[in-house]
Amino acid sequence: MPNPAVFVPHFHWDREWYEPFQVFRHRLVIALDTVLETAEADPDFRFTVDGQMAAVEDYLEMRPENRERVAALVREGRLAVGPWLILLDEFLCSGETIVRNLQMGWAAAERLGGAMPVGYLPDMFGHIAQMPQILARAGLEHAALWRGVPGTVDGHAFRWRAPDGSEVRTEFLFDGYDNGLDVLLVPDRIQSALAEYAGMTAERWGGDPVLAMAGTDHNAPDPRLADWLRTASGEERPITVATLDEYVRGHVRDEATAVVTGELRSHVRGNILPGVLSVRLGLKQRMAAAERTVDHAERMNALWSGRDDSAFLALAWHKIIESTAHDSVVGSGTDETCDQVAARLAEAAQTARAVRDAALAEPAAGVPGDAYLVANPLPAPRTALVEVDVVAAPEGSTLVATTADGTVHPVQQVAQAPTVLSDERLDAAQLERVLRRIHRRELFGLLINGYELTPNSLVFHLAEVPEGPFDLMTLRGEVAAAAVAHPGEWRVRTLAQARATALVAVPVPAAGLAAFRVGPGDLPAAPAMQGATATADRLSNGLVEVAVAADGTLDVTGVDGTVLSGVGRLVDGGDRGDSYNYAPPAHDVLVSEPVRVGVELLESGPLRARLRVTRVYEWPEALAEGDRDRRGGRTVPTPVDMLVEVRAGEPFVRISTSFLNRSADHRLRLHVPLPLPVTTSASAGQFAVTERGLTAEGGWGEYPLPTFPASTFVAAGPATVLLDHSAEYELVDDGSALALTLLRAIGSISVNIHPLRDEPAASEIPAPGAQDLGMRIGNRFAVLPWASGWQGANAVALAEEFRGDALVTRGTAPSGGPLPPDASGVQVDGRDVHVSSIRRITDPEHGPGTELRLAAMRDTATTVRVTGAFTEATTVDLLGRPLAPEPVRDGLELGLGPWEIRTVVLRR
Repeated sequence: MPNPAVFVPHFHWDREWYEPFQVFRHRLVIALDTVLETAEADPDFRFTVDGQMAAVEDYLEMRPENRERVAALVREGRLAVGPWLILLDEFLCSGETIVRNLQMGWAAAERLGGAMPVGYLPDMFGHIAQMPQILARAGLEHAALWRGVPGTVDGHAFRWRAPDGSEVRTEFLFDGYDNGLDVLLVPDRIQSALAEYAGMTAERWGGDPVLAMAGTDHNAPDPRLADWLRTASGEERPITVATLDEYVRGHVRDEATAVVTGELRSHVRGNILPGVLSVRLGLKQRMAAAERTVDHAERMNALWSGRDDSAFLALAWHKIIESTAHDSVVGSGTDETCDQVAARLAEAAQTARAVRDAALAEPAAGVPGDAYLVANPLPAPRTALVEVDVVAAPEGSTLVATTADGTVHPVQQVAQAPTVLSDERLDAAQLERVLRRIHRRELFGLLINGYELTPNSLVFHLAEVPEGPFDLMTLRGEVAAAAVAHPGEWRVRTLAQARATALVAVPVPAAGLAAFRVGPGDLPAAPAMQGATATADRLSNGLVEVAVAADGTLDVTGVDGTVLSGVGRLVDGGDRGDSYNYAPPAHDVLVSEPVRVGVELLESGPLRARLRVTRVYEWPEALAEGDRDRRGGRTVPTPVDMLVEVRAGEPFVRISTSFLNRSADHRLRLHVPLPLPVTTSASAGQFAVTERGLTAEGGWGEYPLPTFPASTFVAAGPATVLLDHSAEYELVDDGSALALTLLRAIGSISVNIHPLRDEPAASEIPAPGAQDLGMRIGNRFAVLPWASGWQGANAVALAEEFRGDALVTRGTAPSGGPLPPDASGVQVDGRDVHVSSIRRITDPEHGPGTELRLAAMRDTATTVRVTGAFTEATTVDLLGRPLAPEPVRDGLELGLGPWEIRTVVLRR
């Protein structure tokens, strides 16, 4: 007997893409109006709203009067909503962002009557290794997806296993999320067309019904669909209309036997469009900055503020999650769409920054105004290097920093501020105009510390922290009288207190606070750590050494003697591709040798040593006119600055590159050559470290370039590179070098004829903003040499130190008072353990608490110890539902399995 068929009416809704959000929303409202009318007119009709609540929220914001109509259909099970807030690109955001996406989507769906308990991921450009664990720890047993599934899966479902062993049964949409549309082209031939399709794909279904996804991008199904299917249904092949949830949980009988472990990035059954990892660099950097800011804001608010700013934090998270949509942060939209994504991410970071700074202002109120407060966002003690503005040392004296326990620490002065801010000559009658510049006590961004008024001379003395009172009305009266008594020319000078920018190394407790004051003093006889030093072309700190070669590359020697030579080689080539896929011109020109090299010593220690290497390259200006398979002959000289930095106590070298981009249609990569060729690499991100080889699986219509994503670090052999944002990398030269993409500049969303992709990924719409012409392109990373690789180098912890700078703010209590003692927050001790989140929560049943999310970033079990001001602990699932109490005895000890994600709530 032929397999029955189940049709799932749905649409796939890109919130923004080749049109900006509001244009797409207008279409969305029309489409969902049609869906509601169709469902209410036909009890057999079902609809699946693409697995993302953003579409529903966007609709109800325009149609608030329809909320109950939507909720009624959800409660009846005829409208499937959630579980996600938005369909995201999984590789271009953090694992924590993915969890919050699921939490916010689930909560929004519950408010409407219940979330679809299926991890629907229909159009993502590949899938992360830990997604099965994320879904399972939220209580979901099923997933459904299309892209990235390897060729070993020959059925319509498989068991998808995370590195920790968690599994979800996964429906494989092997013909895409619109496979039912061709069957519906001619309504009178549905049964025969269905028979043809079922026959062509019979080997995949076994005894299960044929799944026909009846929907596509940005369109509601025809209101006559249910009628057509009722007419076409027969005893020989019954046809049912269902939601996706009803299909995977109610119609499937055969057990999925194939098992796939880890990430899904195969090209064999669909394009995964890997070029989105590197196009529009600015969006990737803004995403990382917004995620980092909201994370730090949550930690500061949870640990050091008496005010609950959860509403602001939720707003920041919502804007970040909106921006993770797979046509948003990837940068595959029009220029105006990408501008809106950038603005949304900036707004998220600004919202979070306000919460962070307000939280720090509370403990800063107990720190004298001539001192500073340092906050450590990481749950491990550290010596944090902070940069502050201080009163300059008198000539012949040395600045030192003193902490609350009386310990003296070295200070490195790196800049001196000008002291003469203005020197003017004007007539006595114009003095009143000068006084209008003063706002209460502020003048030129500083505060008036005092003034000298003598015949025909007025001198203002400014300071950041003034001493004694100041009365503007008294000054006005004195100046008016002096102007009358001494007519003619006056000299008015504004002098700032002699100030300097200083670096201070401050010990700070785990997730804690420490205060310090800078002033003249003497250093102790022996420094606490070996300092950083520099010569004209070398840097060292006792742990890592850097030598600049004649071509401007770096020879980096690690603490264990590992040497990486030629680090920082730049290779620029043409790119005739689009926002989805890189493509080299058939006759490419690679530029890797600079025409000039210069090295400048910037800082010589003892806390930080810096060199600036400037290399000038002649890059082709664009592809050849009328021939996209050649680079043009005209070149533009492009200086590339490489700031090279070592800090006392750090076993890695920090590198920042910067240049003004004046070339179009090109890809620039930075190489880290390896001592010996390797066959595998490993990159960290989204709660896992994923190992990859030198090739990728192909077989569809896309050439399988072995370019891969990395979020926090990437490692190959003895070279580990710590990252500031999500990046693209590749092992090149037969595994002899690790290449990081610094820029990919292209001019079209998609191109119709692409040498490495058979079919267009979208319409051929110009995107001149994706060329980044006239933009200063900056990248920041660190190179960590270690013979035994990323685990021996402790890369999980060092990556967090690199990305998670300490926060510093000036005290606001009266100057001269004692410094408050150090304060500890939550401390987490455990090797290769990533702390993804520390935040305040409020449970109506159990009261307030602090939620801590941990991930074991290793393939063996580990023990984690958590200490802090708490007496109770409860393990919860990823939706916050309690699972089990944990014993607390002078802290909390947790056993984590390999790659396990664990969430606990701590309470006093």
